[in-house]
Amino acid sequence: MTGSINKLLVANRGEIAVRIIRAAKALGIPTVAACSEADADSMAARMADEVQIIGPARADKSYLNVQALLGALQASGANAVHPGYGFLSENADFAEAVVEAGAIFVGPSAETIRRMGDKAEARRTAQAAGVPVVPGSPGELFDLDSALAAAEVVGFPLLIKASAGGGGRGIRLARDAAQLAEEFPRAQREAQTAFGNGAVYLERFIGRARHIEVQVLGDGKHAVHLFERECSLQRRRQKIFEEAPSPVLSAEQREQLCSSAVRLTQALGYQGAGTLEYLYDDSTGEFFFIEMNTRIQVEHPISELITGIDLVQAMLRIAGGEPLGLRQSDIRLNGAALQMRLNAEDPARDFFPSPGKVEQLIWPQGAGVRVDSHLYPGYAVPPYYDSLLAKLIVHGRDRGEALARARLAVEHTTLTGMASTLSLHRELLAEPWLEQADFHTGTLETWLAERRAGGVA
Repeated sequence: MTGSINKLLVANRGEIAVRIIRAAKALGIPTVAACSEADADSMAARMADEVQIIGPARADKSYLNVQALLGALQASGANAVHPGYGFLSENADFAEAVVEAGAIFVGPSAETIRRMGDKAEARRTAQAAGVPVVPGSPGELFDLDSALAAAEVVGFPLLIKASAGGGGRGIRLARDAAQLAEEFPRAQREAQTAFGNGAVYLERFIGRARHIEVQVLGDGKHAVHLFERECSLQRRRQKIFEEAPSPVLSAEQREQLCSSAVRLTQALGYQGAGTLEYLYDDSTGEFFFIEMNTRIQVEHPISELITGIDLVQAMLRIAGGEPLGLRQSDIRLNGAALQMRLNAEDPARDFFPSPGKVEQLIWPQGAGVRVDSHLYPGYAVPPYYDSLLAKLIVHGRDRGEALARARLAVEHTTLTGMASTLSLHRELLAEPWLEQADFHTGTLETWLAERRAGGVA
């Protein structure tokens, strides 16, 4: 059992709930699955030592219902909560409520979540720590005149971004002052609707950018990095294919990037696992901090495979009061890892949601292969939540071996009963530009558009 955690409530669902339960069991911590009625027969519910039903299928009545989760915490006698990713994982009020209830929130403090959840404040914090940020407005903007004045300094083209945004939402492009005047009020309305906060800020638009992020761990006093991940292959700003390390950084660039992430993490007194996201400008070799995710990431397994460190176990140990116990020199970069997200979406129908009942299910096996999933034969995938079904993850001595293992993994995977993005990954892995790492954040959508225009499903 880890420190002061005697029972853990898992306030999430799907593959991340299963992942957390497995990590807790490895540490001897009993677990409670907080499940909606739709997830009563989920793999997480089957694996946990106890189940607490927190409400009906709708997320706002269950996984986003703070009072229901606090009730489950009290009823189960658990004294810690792991929020996973999504839902309430970056909700400072929830983190605060857990602590006020006398329990441990497995993650950073509510103050840190608020500070880094406010994108304008996060920029200021990064700048104070000497971390480069994308040139942009000095703070939040609330009216068009201020935005136009700021745009003269930032320059066009630029992005209008929701200050409280995340997940790629609340972002609009303006190529000139006229378009800024048109898009600014729209961005404000979208930000208010999505996040309850209409504040926005401006940021320089980098045409050929890579999305590179750094995994960090901290215990409040000491912080380390677990190198970086390349997450540029995205559709509608949602990641589909990730790898670690980035195939384009030199050793010197890697050191500069990761050291900047540790500086900011250290300056925050950060506790737990976190990810600092950067844009890398292919044309100049510059990198810029854009935001910090104060939680575990979907793509954390590839960082685990290149370092040998279990991030979820580390989160639980830190939350239980143990020191980090890692020096930067202890963490070595070993080979390369790739992750392919399998979603219940139909690529042939413009990624239309495709929930259903799992019929045949065969996962790949062999050296360097890992599958994180909550599926089992006969399981009915509910239509109410995120479409992620599984993550196929491979590791190799180098990127070439990892790609070869990825191709074998997708060929040796069978999943029937619903459409999925498995076929998309088979085609992606055959592309020369992927093998050559010749891509940026716009590449995948361009490739998909070209396939549609050519009549390729």
